[in-house]
Amino acid sequence: MGFHRRLNTFVNVVSLKVAQLERSLAFYEKIIGFQVLERTGKRAVLGVDGETPLLVIEQPTHPLPKGTHNPGLYHFAILLPTRAHLGSFLRHIIEEKVQLGASDHLVSEALYLSDSDGNGIEVYADRPASTWRSASGEIQMTTDQLQAESLLAEAKETWNGLPPGTIMGHIHLHVSDLEKARQFYCDGLGFDVVFEFPQQALFMSTGGYHHHIAVNTWNRASATKPSENQVGLQWFSILLPSEETRKQVIDNLQRLGFSVKQEGHHYHTEDPSGNSIQLHT
Repeated sequence: MGFHRRLNTFVNVVSLKVAQLERSLAFYEKIIGFQVLERTGKRAVLGVDGETPLLVIEQPTHPLPKGTHNPGLYHFAILLPTRAHLGSFLRHIIEEKVQLGASDHLVSEALYLSDSDGNGIEVYADRPASTWRSASGEIQMTTDQLQAESLLAEAKETWNGLPPGTIMGHIHLHVSDLEKARQFYCDGLGFDVVFEFPQQALFMSTGGYHHHIAVNTWNRASATKPSENQVGLQWFSILLPSEETRKQVIDNLQRLGFSVKQEGHHYHTEDPSGNSIQLHT
């Protein structure tokens, strides 16, 4: 988990709009294994250790269904501490008869599912960072078939919810323009491109991680962002190493022509596709 510590810049909280809060809470508690940290009205804050938020879900007034060609969430990704935990989660998902996808990405092993509103979720475990790079020093990622039997054999315990040490590993977004996204996330926020599908997707990180943020154009997203009451991504927060770093990031973004708004101690910005971001320290 060293790639998600203060020396780096990374995603730490994701906020979603959902159509029915009670239905979503049942899914995120029973199927994913979150704990409710706080609930007020049509909003709930979820985590794993009783105090650190990882996911916020909120039911807007008169919610509209998730769009098919909007910018927004492709998936958010929950990083488990060990492969054994991922094996236990896989066994749990099979027992719950939840529709599932699975991939071996070389750097990690990943399970994919969606909540009741079609919000994409990845639950994954990293392989040791020492195995990620090729002989040339580049991070190599692919999409191979997951060895499910091997993963299940690794499971040591019955699934009892997300274990201590679980964090928000990364976020993957639909965007309308890859090059504008590159300028925003790299030149503005300070991420490095570590892997690229030319004209399709960028995988970006700090500190040499395989990716803290990815963006793609696979759904041919329009330049029109979703309406305020449309289910899907509401915002995500990026944790910066220091106040000095945040000031530099804000200066970079404004120099590039991006707006940054301050509300109290919170700073908000939007990427070129309208995905909303909070800048935390």
